[in-house]
Amino acid sequence: MSRNIEIKARVADKEALTAKAVSIAAQGPIQIAQNDTFFSCESGRLKLRTFAEGSGELIFYRRANEHGPKESYYVRSPTATPGLLRQALALAYGEIGSVIKQRTLYLIGRTRLHLDNVENLGQFLELEVVLGDDEQPESGVREAHDLMRELGVAPDQLIDCAYIDLLLGREV
Repeated sequence: MSRNIEIKARVADKEALTAKAVSIAAQGPIQIAQNDTFFSCESGRLKLRTFAEGSGELIFYRRANEHGPKESYYVRSPTATPGLLRQALALAYGEIGSVIKQRTLYLIGRTRLHLDNVENLGQFLELEVVLGDDEQPESGVREAHDLMRELGVAPDQLIDCAYIDLLLGREV
């Protein structure tokens, strides 16, 4: 399974954060429209991400709902027929909700920085520091903390759970 170190934070001033992201990013901005449908899954989270042009990917991930940078394990599988796959997964596991967002992606070294406008929730920042196969998570946690400082993200802006939890009123 692939791994990263992840944080999510509420964004108060998107323009200021965007300017900081542009100043340190090697690539971006890349605009991505996403619709994530979540399914019942006892061992983690299972979502089908559909992109505007019609492709998609099935994503399983496991991540603790805890404060600050945290390790996330994930598997991504592309699909050319996300509508049909959504129907099969809904019948098999049950659909629990959807997250619709406009994402702006920036790449900073091995880190993916997402500025997300989440429908019915607002503006958020995600950092995903991609870890090597045998790499200890502590180095990714240090990078996440360094980027948080550089971007001006305060600890009280962090959220502990997934967007779907916020939408369903299950904030931890």
